Amino acid sequence: MEKTEKQKMLAGELYLSSDPELAAESKRASRLLRMYNSTTEEQPEQRRQILQELFAQIGETIFIVPPLHCDYGSNIYAGNNLYMNYGCVILDCNQVEIGENVLFAPYVQIYTAYHPTDPEIRLSGKELAAPIKIGNNVWIGGNAIICPGVTIGDNTTIGAGSVVVQDIPANVVAVGNPCRVIRYLS
Repeated sequence: MEKTEKQKMLAGELYLSSDPELAAESKRASRLLRMYNSTTEEQPEQRRQILQELFAQIGETIFIVPPLHCDYGSNIYAGNNLYMNYGCVILDCNQVEIGENVLFAPYVQIYTAYHPTDPEIRLSGKELAAPIKIGNNVWIGGNAIICPGVTIGDNTTIGAGSVVVQDIPANVVAVGNPCRVIRYLS
């Protein structure tokens, strides 16, 4: 039996995002994000209900300052005590795992999605996606970009403006473009 485009997407294989099933899921996410982003700070329970419907999993305590943007939401697994500041973007064409006690500064961008480098394949409209995993007790600075396939270890800080293109170990401070470890925590 041939895989669906969604199964290919989640398996890290070439897929067509214009597939009707994926288009319907994207439309669902857009509707929920529009609702979420129009809520006010006086509506914490409504915000939580929308996030429960949007994400695959959320922890007990979650606080996301609107606006939030994502592709599907259904591929985002958020642990307990998550804080996301203004304008975060999660392209969740593959699984995004966010641990417990994670802080995102404004405008953090998480990209599981990417395009083929071969122009002929790219022109076919097919795309790729690789999962991202963010450990526990992580702080990601403002305007940081987390690229496809990256894992960030527990207790790590990613400096503002960093572009994370490869795995970052646990218990470090890492900064820059490309992001590099500058200090090990004791």
